[in-house]
Amino acid sequence: MSAVVLFEERASLAGSRIGIATLNSPATLNGLSLEMVDLLSARLTAWAADPAIALVVLRGAGEKAFCAGGDLHSLYASMVGNGESGVGNRKAGKNAHALAFFTREYQLDYQIHAYEKPILCWGHGIVMGGGIGLMSGASHRVVTEASRLAMPETGIGLFPDVGGTWLLSGAPGASGRFLALTGASIDASDALYAGFADYAVAASRHEELLNALTDAAWQSDAHANGVQLDAILRAFALPRLAPSPLQRLRADIDTCCAGDSLEHALAAIADTTLDDAWWQKAQAALGRACPSSLRLSWELQQRASRLSLAEVFQVELIAALQCAAHGDFAEGIRALLIDKDKNPRWSPATLAEADARFIEAFFTPSWKSGHHPLADLGRDDRQRQFLN
Repeated sequence: MSAVVLFEERASLAGSRIGIATLNSPATLNGLSLEMVDLLSARLTAWAADPAIALVVLRGAGEKAFCAGGDLHSLYASMVGNGESGVGNRKAGKNAHALAFFTREYQLDYQIHAYEKPILCWGHGIVMGGGIGLMSGASHRVVTEASRLAMPETGIGLFPDVGGTWLLSGAPGASGRFLALTGASIDASDALYAGFADYAVAASRHEELLNALTDAAWQSDAHANGVQLDAILRAFALPRLAPSPLQRLRADIDTCCAGDSLEHALAAIADTTLDDAWWQKAQAALGRACPSSLRLSWELQQRASRLSLAEVFQVELIAALQCAAHGDFAEGIRALLIDKDKNPRWSPATLAEADARFIEAFFTPSWKSGHHPLADLGRDDRQRQFLN
């Protein structure tokens, strides 16, 4: 049986090496499991301490996806597999697997954000949910003409987590709110526009790019290596891409979502008629979304400007564990992946029932002690030092 993450080191000039980590579960579109998380974290720690490793490349096996999200099957089993953590049980702290998975996944995501050496993430193909979490913190984020990025968690009773609160809040205008609510997918052009990616490179040039990395003379200075990596990626970058839906419909998105009212935003999106397939698909997804997830996602976006990156992960962990205890998350996974009837029965069923008072419980810690599992995340969020 093949390892779920493959690691290799390629020699480059001047004695330095390139560390390459490949998510190796193409049959599941490289869905991120707890085993993958632990393996990646341990190797990144080792590479950070190795002075011969100049930079790291993070990619996915196969041609379809970098990473299509987290391991929802295991999370589902943890939510319905025993009485203590079963569906509808509000004792979020009882679900040991959910606690371990979300805690260690968020620690890994933050580790990538704060990494001391350049990380090039090759975001080819599908990049969703947990894949966004891995990619968003990389110092050099690359998409291809086949990339499709999305955070569709409102459709399964969750919310755009893995630092999505941070990432989406930085998107132009109200586009982050729109993406958080609808889960709409974006291509390479819109990924660059929204700040999800830094470069677009043709998928066919992947190996050529790796060869260019090994042909370069890297230094012992991480910042200098980041600058050199920028120069290499600029040489490989595709010409200016044509505007995609997020850019073309920016005015409509801002009109719908720029206010402070979730109800107004949802009504405005539903009532705006556009002859655009992307918009219409987003409208349809919004109509199927979980009401409590919509409220939670909106509230997180409202709070984002007051939070540091570490605080975002800390708040998201509290909310994710509450979602794991609330029946909607298990119900969303059931409808999408288990029974595949695509007919989730949300509870509460309406946005009016999933009001501000209801959603406040999702910000209440589920553990008895006062120590947050992510309390040790760094206090000073990294400013992206490798990008110009």
